[in-house]
Amino acid sequence: MISIFVTIRIKEGFAEQFTEASFGDAQGSTRDEPGCFRFDILKNSEDPNLFHLYEVYADEAALDAHREAPHYKEWRSTVQDWFDGDLERVMMTTVFPSDQGWRDQKTHLLNW
Repeated sequence: MISIFVTIRIKEGFAEQFTEASFGDAQGSTRDEPGCFRFDILKNSEDPNLFHLYEVYADEAALDAHREAPHYKEWRSTVQDWFDGDLERVMMTTVFPSDQGWRDQKTHLLNW
């Protein structure tokens, strides 16, 4: 499995809209993409305009499929003007849970 940690700073006054728009991408990713095993939206507790996304995918092909998904394209076109600077991305390989552990919990994501 691979994971990506994205840091996004949002322009002042757009944090609430960003959060709402991001729900659609997160829900669509975990519901509609068989290769997406996690999609967390995190908001910095000290800076209301600083967000982090933590996502887990089966492999690079699943991440590429995510970037072509309609919900991602809609999210990106909606929020990109709210970005305050460049996105920061860190790519990682998961260590724990195991790949099988990620696969086993996938069905539980569909109820969020």
